[in-house]
Amino acid sequence: MLDDALQAIEELGEDFVQHQAAYLRRFRGDGRVHEVIFPHGAKVWLVPRYDDCRALALDPRVGKDGRRLNEMYARHSTLASPMHTGGPEEDEAEPGFDDELAAHVLNSDPPGHSRLRALAMHAITPARQEALRPGVEVAVEKLLDRLAEAPVVDLLAAFAWPLPLGTICDLFGMPEEDRENFRRWSGTLTGAGQDPDEVAEASAKMIAYANALVDERRANPGDDMITELIRAGGGREPLTQAEIVGMIFIVVTAGHVTTVHSIGNGVFNLLTHPGELAKLRADPSLIPMAVDELMRYDPAASVGTFRFTKAEIQVGDVLIPANQILALSWGSANRDETRFPDPDRLDVTRCPQNTFSFGHGPHYCIGIPMAKMQIEIALDRLLARYPDLRLAVPAEEVEWTSSALLHGLAALPVSVFPPD
Repeated sequence: MLDDALQAIEELGEDFVQHQAAYLRRFRGDGRVHEVIFPHGAKVWLVPRYDDCRALALDPRVGKDGRRLNEMYARHSTLASPMHTGGPEEDEAEPGFDDELAAHVLNSDPPGHSRLRALAMHAITPARQEALRPGVEVAVEKLLDRLAEAPVVDLLAAFAWPLPLGTICDLFGMPEEDRENFRRWSGTLTGAGQDPDEVAEASAKMIAYANALVDERRANPGDDMITELIRAGGGREPLTQAEIVGMIFIVVTAGHVTTVHSIGNGVFNLLTHPGELAKLRADPSLIPMAVDELMRYDPAASVGTFRFTKAEIQVGDVLIPANQILALSWGSANRDETRFPDPDRLDVTRCPQNTFSFGHGPHYCIGIPMAKMQIEIALDRLLARYPDLRLAVPAEEVEWTSSALLHGLAALPVSVFPPD
């Protein structure tokens, strides 16, 4: 049972997950920071406004060290189990998650973070990401061929999930036959409510597989990112084996899942805003601009991966104590009325600037070129191939995944055939 102090804190349940925009609009109007309990038990200080999110993302009194976050989650969770900050749904991982996978760039502070990020950027260059474009174009067309095989299809399962996983596995030079296992392990490690024994098993298998993959590349270098990660640092301060394994994990999970939800959210919001969809059909050159607006309107990473206060921090009239979990709401900041006029209106010609769709500050996403390329190609070809694309169920029946940090659909039933 919660103690008296916790009973006064708003506890957010599944209704928050399913109607997130309305809740965040209320939080923005009610104040600059709110102590709440997220679904799955994390007690956090939610920050909903643009300027405050920007300031705290850059504040040296705010940390992201994964092991410290584990300690704080154990202290501030209404659940008995600790958190393991391994992937994009940090508040939902169960016991059994191996700390070796937590040694990655997303869960680190300077100076360690600065070193890891510099080495990662050396390996994941914009040019290397752009070189994946021909493969993405081929993969998109093959996946789109299958959408006409049934009257109703789940666009997430048939299209949005396999596309980014294949792209990232191509980046690593991962054999085709191994990809389904890697997808399954990633899903277990980043999903909600997983059995602890299954999490432990998936963690052990992913570590063993990633270690074997790195060992193979050490013996037989190739033209892939794992080889570049091994070479990063030029022999002066190379990545350790565990750091490379952590890098593989975070790129696959964070890069994969967020791109899946960005594609799914984008298609759903276009189908529920037919006027905006018509603009793109009339002028496909608007798609790059539209992707920026779609991600502002409904970003996959609705809340930034958890941070914590290293010291007391004053936000307006609220003093956040030290050693508290911070949840910076990128999704709310992207609809802050003081930054974006008429923010609840989707406008594919808006051309929004300085959104938080890919985070902000030292942990700003380094995989933006790859993510945006996939989303743009996916939307462009989907709309061109299937002019009769439509939802196969009423919009209000579409459900969102049970996550406090990510905002993405559980399924997206569509039809590509003309209505009867």
